[in-house]
Amino acid sequence: MVLGFYILPHRLRWLWLLLSGFVFYGWWKWEYLSLLLLSGVSDFIIAQRIHKSTAEKHRKRWLWLSICINLGILVLFKYAGAFAMMHPKMPHYISVFPNIGGVIKFLSLALPVGISFYTFQTMSYTIDVYRNKIKPEKHLGKFLLFVSYFPQLVAGPIERYAHLDPQLKKKVKWVYENFQIGFRFILYGLFIKMCIADNLGSWVDTIYTNPGRWHPAVNWFGMVAFSFQIYADFHGYTTIAKGVAKLFGVDLMDNFNKPYAASSVNEFWKRWHISLTSWFRDYLYIPLGGNKTGNGHWVFNILLVFLISGLWHGANYTFIIWGATHGFIYLFENLFSKKRRYTPTIKIAGILFTFFVVTIAWVFFRAENLAIAQAMLNNAFFMGRGADWLTVPWHSPALIPLFIGFDHFIIRKNVQDTLAPWSWQKRWALYSFMLFCLISFSGAQAHPFIYFRF
Repeated sequence: MVLGFYILPHRLRWLWLLLSGFVFYGWWKWEYLSLLLLSGVSDFIIAQRIHKSTAEKHRKRWLWLSICINLGILVLFKYAGAFAMMHPKMPHYISVFPNIGGVIKFLSLALPVGISFYTFQTMSYTIDVYRNKIKPEKHLGKFLLFVSYFPQLVAGPIERYAHLDPQLKKKVKWVYENFQIGFRFILYGLFIKMCIADNLGSWVDTIYTNPGRWHPAVNWFGMVAFSFQIYADFHGYTTIAKGVAKLFGVDLMDNFNKPYAASSVNEFWKRWHISLTSWFRDYLYIPLGGNKTGNGHWVFNILLVFLISGLWHGANYTFIIWGATHGFIYLFENLFSKKRRYTPTIKIAGILFTFFVVTIAWVFFRAENLAIAQAMLNNAFFMGRGADWLTVPWHSPALIPLFIGFDHFIIRKNVQDTLAPWSWQKRWALYSFMLFCLISFSGAQAHPFIYFRF
């Protein structure tokens, strides 16, 4: 794919990348390419209409049409079937109307991969055209390339048109530095995904399968392990995506910045899934009035954003509780932030408290239903009857401090910024260590990327 890109003349490279994106997405299930095309083509046409309209009411109507189409696709395939299956009388309805039941079951199980990412990406484009921040793209194929750019298509980061499109159109020459940087990102992403996330994931799955069985210490290990599993898993994907994009001369945005070093939930969300946080800030929180409103309205805005953030991740009550937990802690912190003195001791206490809160909230994110989440927390806080211990290899608990060491001490912001000033001897020593870990400690069981299902 990379070789073909550099062999082709510049005028044909956009088509090569577009076809690569279609093949990449269609390889999973080609039928769902129709949804990506529906979202992309409709927003391409609507953006043109918005730009040409002079009356504000017409511009708004076109904008709302874009929002309704994208959210309609998202709601139908991500939420309609799942919430319908939650209805207590649904088994009865399915028995009476088997055809309708089949449709509902299909919608609850057949979630198109990455649908939350590309619908948000195309919506941001239409909204920015409406706000006159960008001019609409005149070439349908090149706009669809923005929508379907394969390195970040299925799990982000959620890119903005103004940042990604100029890079996709520029003339890229074969530059050794791009490959050097790209393979650094890819190697580090594979390392934290396959060595850290996949190993921890095997034990997390075992513990969450029957959380009431285990001794409280095992449940705590499971909760902490999942905190680092999901971070290493998602960070690993976006780091690999940055590396692959760099091979084509494209710089994707950083999506993480040491989130577990945050000393508050507010700071955590400035460091975790940065592209989604900034999306909600720019396209939901600020349009609602942000913090420029009265206290009551501001509280409503905060809670709404966090609840929708939870729903964005999935159609389950557990995700709503996860979002609400972050929202209420955010408000609690804001209530006392003006009285807070930022001494080193208080900062460390803030980091520990934030990690504790985030870890507890992750229980609802990971649990398949409320019963599992309740059993997990009951045992962890010594209210359950579980007594079994889990035997794990020596290297599994050691993976957590190893990842902390890389994330907080070795990798200051991202692997490229850290390694660029190093001598080649130090760099290759680190490369050799990561390759050794990949060969020796890669998880025996392959785990799909967690955020593929969102």
